Parts: sequence; structure tokens; C-alpha cells
Amino acid sequence: MSNRMMSVLRQFSPNQEVYSIDECFLALDGFNLDLTAYGQVIRQRVHRWTGIPVCVGIGPSKTLAKLANHIAKKRPEWNSVCDLGTLSEQDLNTLLGSIEVGEVWGVGSRIREKLATLKIHTVLALKQADAGLIRRQFSVVTERTVMELRGVSCMTLEEVALAKQQIMCSRSFGAPVMDITGLQEAVTSYATTAAEKLRRQSSVAGAVQVFISTGPFREDDPQYSQGLTIPLPDTTSNTLKLVKAALWGLRRIYRPGYRYAKAGVMLMNVTPAAAQQNSLFADEVADESAVQLMQTMDLINRKMGKDSVFLASAGIRKHWQMKRGNKSPCYTTDWTQLAQVQS
Repeated sequence: MSNRMMSVLRQFSPNQEVYSIDECFLALDGFNLDLTAYGQVIRQRVHRWTGIPVCVGIGPSKTLAKLANHIAKKRPEWNSVCDLGTLSEQDLNTLLGSIEVGEVWGVGSRIREKLATLKIHTVLALKQADAGLIRRQFSVVTERTVMELRGVSCMTLEEVALAKQQIMCSRSFGAPVMDITGLQEAVTSYATTAAEKLRRQSSVAGAVQVFISTGPFREDDPQYSQGLTIPLPDTTSNTLKLVKAALWGLRRIYRPGYRYAKAGVMLMNVTPAAAQQNSLFADEVADESAVQLMQTMDLINRKMGKDSVFLASAGIRKHWQMKRGNKSPCYTTDWTQLAQVQS
């Protein structure tokens, strides 16, 4: 759903930075139009095409745009779209003077407490603070925040998302798992999902970490939590090798007699596949066949649906799966789940 929302937003600007799973920046410089009305068009289209309600913040810098988004969320009079560029300097300062400094992007609890010792409690006070003093007392990053609040853009859009250095897949179980068979199924499924994400960003992993734990909120149950990191002889994105390593680690840390509530797999030492160095004794023919197999599995699962092809060790019934009784139907992606209207 996040990818769908970002693809919709990409239609409104040639330059986009995906900041998080539900947030992005769009470059609007050079757009000779009513940006508030444009923001309403963006908001309405995202809601119409994905069903996700969003707010739009517009400003001359990324920090002010983030702050404008906060204002659009918290203040109904802005109707979910806040363009700080429509305000006069006096009105803007009045608005910033009413917002607590901790709402500024990058100002955490520790910085907020230290700013309080300098009698800086509002966004306006931080904007008007001496930039040199802020740099000496904090860092160049906080000084940059001050300049951004003054409308000086110090941070450019990062249009290419950085590849993840670690990839983790972990879920709580829908019901406690008592035997190693259920844990093996879960670990296989999680390692498979993590491997798919790894290949999607064209990377390989050099180590696999597997962990299991009981439920910390079941105080009457005996508690156990353990993890193990398994270095790989060669970096790889092969699901079969990653699952094999994860299951090997699981067998080492498993202890019978516990009600396990969660398991997870983390791929570590992630590097670009283009920079992969093979072992002196690597079988190039087998490696090429494995690459083709993974590509085929990914293609089938993309076209036919998730888990159309999967490893047998992932199980069939999967009684351990997370409960999803309150999950909303996939109205916008699955024809069989479309809402039906009866007259």
C-alpha cells in the first residue's frame, strides 16, 4: 500500500524523496500555480485511489514543509493543507510562536531540554536564535535546522532511496508455539520474505541472525529468549542458502518446554550484489542456476500472488500465523474482495 501511495504522489512532481513508509517530499519549485489548491488535488487523489487520508504541508525548506504538515494535521482551519508561503512574515512568526519547539523535525527530547536552558521554548524562538551560538552549543545539524526555519533550504531531496544495511522480518504468533516444527515453518517464511526484500534492492547478505522468544506478558509462563548470528561463507541472496543458515541457527537455540510467542530473521552485512566477491572454490554454473531459480520464483509470486511458490519447510496450514481477524478487505487490489452494493 505504501508503494501504491508513493506512485500516486510521484505523478505530481518530477522530484520525489520517499522519507518513510507513509511520508515523502515533493519538489514544487518552479510551479506557477496555487499551491494550496494543488495540495488539495494531491490529497483528494491519494484518498480516492488508495483510501488513505493524508495531509499536505508546503514550505520553502524541508523543515518548514514538515512543520506545515504538522499544522495541517493538528489545526482544522487549514483543511488538511498548509502552505506557509501564503502567510506574511508577521503572521508566520505569530504561528511559529504558538508551536512548541519539540515539534520541529530533528529536535528530540534531549535537544528540547537543552534548548529550554537557553530559554528557547517555541519554534519562533529557535528561528530567531543566534545560529553561531546554536552551532557551538549543539552541532552543525541543529544550526542547519535554524537556517531551514528561516526559509533557507539546506537539505536537498534524496531522490534515490538508500539500500538498507539490515533487513529483518519478525512477527508475533497468533497462538503459542510449543514445538520446533512450528518454529521452523515460521523461520522459513520470515527468511523467505527477507530474501525477497534483499533481491528487490539488488543486494546480498553476509550473515543471518535468527531469534526466538516467549511472551513477556505471560508472567506465569517460564521465560526464554535467545538469538544467534550465523556468518555465511559467501555473500548471497539465495533463499535456499539463507533459509538453511537460519534453520541451522534455530536448532542451536531452540529449547523444549517453552511457549514461544515470537520469532524473527535478520539479514546482516548487506552489500550491493554488483560488488559481490565469490569464493575461490565457488561453482559458477550452480550459482547462475540459483540466480535464475530465484528470479523465476520472484516473477511467479509477483504475477500470481504472494506465496504462490514457496519452500515446503514453510508449512501449509501455518497455525502459528499472526491473527488478522480485524484486517480490512483489499478493496483496491483484489477483485474478489470488492464491496458489493445491493438494491
